[in-house]
Amino acid sequence: MPTKPLVRTAGFTVHPATESRFEDVRTMVGPKNPTSSVCWCLSHRIPSRQNRSMMGEERGEFVRGLTRRRVKPGVLAYDGAEVVGWAAVAPRSELPFARSTKIPHVDDLDVWSVWCVRVRPGHRGRGIAHALVEGAVAYAARCGAPAVEAYPVDNQGAKVDLTMAFVGTRKLFEDAGFVLTSPTDAIAGGFPRVLVRKAL
Repeated sequence: MPTKPLVRTAGFTVHPATESRFEDVRTMVGPKNPTSSVCWCLSHRIPSRQNRSMMGEERGEFVRGLTRRRVKPGVLAYDGAEVVGWAAVAPRSELPFARSTKIPHVDDLDVWSVWCVRVRPGHRGRGIAHALVEGAVAYAARCGAPAVEAYPVDNQGAKVDLTMAFVGTRKLFEDAGFVLTSPTDAIAGGFPRVLVRKAL
């Protein structure tokens, strides 16, 4: 496990989601009941048919396998030793976004995608989401990504339903240096999603 964090900011550190941190991944994206067939941040990582067929603890074991790969499945934010946040980041070519009919390809650049930013209840409003985005970008850069994309809602300051808040807001990403690149045909929580990008 690297001792040096990807990001150290506002009292938080961000690290890649290595296998040694798998229990922290479970805390952030795993269900309370390990036999439940939900979450694990797989719905936008793997094809929908595979996602629907994967049941119970098999889902967690699949994600554990991702943490063993050279490219980890995301990054984790910590407040001291306590895990408080998760962001999923990966090459877009590995994701269903590569075949999306609603989110465009603006060019042939081998971009990475950030598609889920999650902060634990009780820790929100402290800047953790910003640290997670910064950490996801830093991890993509470490892995040689030429640019990072995200597909947040353009909510113009309006409240976003918590069930859809994981996609992030345009402002969150623009604060991190992302630039509006294209509209999309996707909608989340009643708001249009936009494609924003940061060159590395």
